Amino acid sequence: MTDVVDRFGARFALRAPERLKPFNRAGLLSAVDVHVARRLCELCGMEDPLVLLAVAFAVRGPRLGHVFVDLETVRETATTELEEPVDLDAMDWPAASDWIAAVADSPLVMRGETVASSDRPLRLVGTRLYLDRYWAEEVRVAEDLRGLASAAEIVVDEARLDAGVRRLFGDQAAGRQARAARAGVQRRFSVVAGGPGTGKTTTVARLLALLFEQSAGTLPLVGLAAPTGKAAARLEEAVHEEARGLELDARVRDALLTLQATTLHRMLGRTPSSNSRFRHHRANRLPHDVVIVDETSMVSLSMMARLVEAVRADARLVLVGDPGQLTSVEAGAVLGDIVGPEPSDAIVVLDHVHRFGGQIAQLAEAVRAGKSDVALDVLRRTGGNVDWIQADPAEDPASPAIREPAVAAARAVIDAARAGDAVGALQALGAFRVLCAHRRGSHGAITWMNRIESWLAAEIPGFAHERGWYAGRPLLVTENDYGLRLYNGDTGVAVADGDADGRLSAAFERRGEVVKFRPTRLSAVDTVYAMTIHKAQGSQFDTAAVLLPPSSSRILTRELLYTAITRAKEKLVLVGTEDAIKTAVERPVARASGLRDRL
Repeated sequence: MTDVVDRFGARFALRAPERLKPFNRAGLLSAVDVHVARRLCELCGMEDPLVLLAVAFAVRGPRLGHVFVDLETVRETATTELEEPVDLDAMDWPAASDWIAAVADSPLVMRGETVASSDRPLRLVGTRLYLDRYWAEEVRVAEDLRGLASAAEIVVDEARLDAGVRRLFGDQAAGRQARAARAGVQRRFSVVAGGPGTGKTTTVARLLALLFEQSAGTLPLVGLAAPTGKAAARLEEAVHEEARGLELDARVRDALLTLQATTLHRMLGRTPSSNSRFRHHRANRLPHDVVIVDETSMVSLSMMARLVEAVRADARLVLVGDPGQLTSVEAGAVLGDIVGPEPSDAIVVLDHVHRFGGQIAQLAEAVRAGKSDVALDVLRRTGGNVDWIQADPAEDPASPAIREPAVAAARAVIDAARAGDAVGALQALGAFRVLCAHRRGSHGAITWMNRIESWLAAEIPGFAHERGWYAGRPLLVTENDYGLRLYNGDTGVAVADGDADGRLSAAFERRGEVVKFRPTRLSAVDTVYAMTIHKAQGSQFDTAAVLLPPSSSRILTRELLYTAITRAKEKLVLVGTEDAIKTAVERPVARASGLRDRL
């Protein structure tokens, strides 16, 4: 990296002050961080280079998911955004005491937490420097959740609740799912946590049934929500499916089957003029008696602040999710902070996996626990439902372990689609999927998508993907379409209509039924022979082929690997080096957040 070659690169701030230039060039600060810090300091007439550097790191934090920057420890915890290694110890870091003292005296900064509101853009709490907005959101979330959690238990008909639990949970009436359902009925605030296949949505459906059974008159108004349209649709479908099989009074079953789920943004009522302000807030609360939020691991601190302030003080809030999965792309790790290492009576962690077993379950547990040696021991075993290919997938792109199942799965989809069998094509679509950590590059989903299509062109007669649309094309929806009830992340397949014109329809599954649309009605779809692990969150495949990048990849983390592993229901093919796997297991997403301490 030299000035001659790189000085005009997009990531460089050409007018960066001298104190910030080395940090910008080392990839510790982006051009955006530098420019925002410069402007804030200019507005306040600040010229102290130590304050300027601290402000730049405070701006950087939320961009990388952190709520604050700890000025005392940032030199040990900061990571570069460059692919090439950088000796961070060689950087000219300020002495922590001098740095904190300079920041504390700055007119940009409010010190301490005694003053709740401030016109200053930053706040220093001990050694932690926040953008004031994130400090205020963290404080409000903690206060609102503590208020709900500390409320007295709700008076319920204990005899009716006990009878309902015994009927709906049977031999497991004393188990964790039953405990979670009881907590949701008896408390204002509760959490149902657990990995994929542990029965979270099953518990939610039974919790709601128990709630409805408590009401002799008007049933409580329930709001079901999730961060994404896809997650909301899956929550709604899961509740309906479970309701059909439960032993329930017709009134209660009908109430469950009429429930609809929506996104958090739509439930709160996004206003056209703002992405962060909503129609429902502290002065105009949600009308719901019960609010249940699924996939809470993807909810950011800012969105959680908007949610909890809008929930009525006399309502119930139930958060559902897996704290081990990927967190929000925005600042915060809210669900992980709430669940913490010691769950309480109101926070129940489900740990019995019903969906998959064998090596997949063992590997997932080892990764979640951060035990790399155990994970590698599991991978080295043969004869189970995990195949480990010890190679960099980019160095052996035609590996039979990927090529053969990818071609076989695509052939099954194409054959069914050409025959007009939408049901068969959709079933075959869920049989196999390639999952990548990156979207672009030699390890990216786009590269592997093109590679798989070239394999299909060589092996399947009549395959011609250049036309864009063809029978058997796997589809990934990339934007929400509320009119069609298709959501970002939904998958479908193009199938032949069977007429002489050779027309196609795009088929998707909804509530166990196939719905079809003309391709011209779909505004945002991609081909999906391969997809990113982030995009696959919330989906399941019979076989998942997970392609890991080298250990130098910045996004290779424990949560990414855990999420990828748990996408497989029956078989997992993991392609990656031992070093990449060890790095992932031993590198949890470390987000600076004070929410857990406040709770």
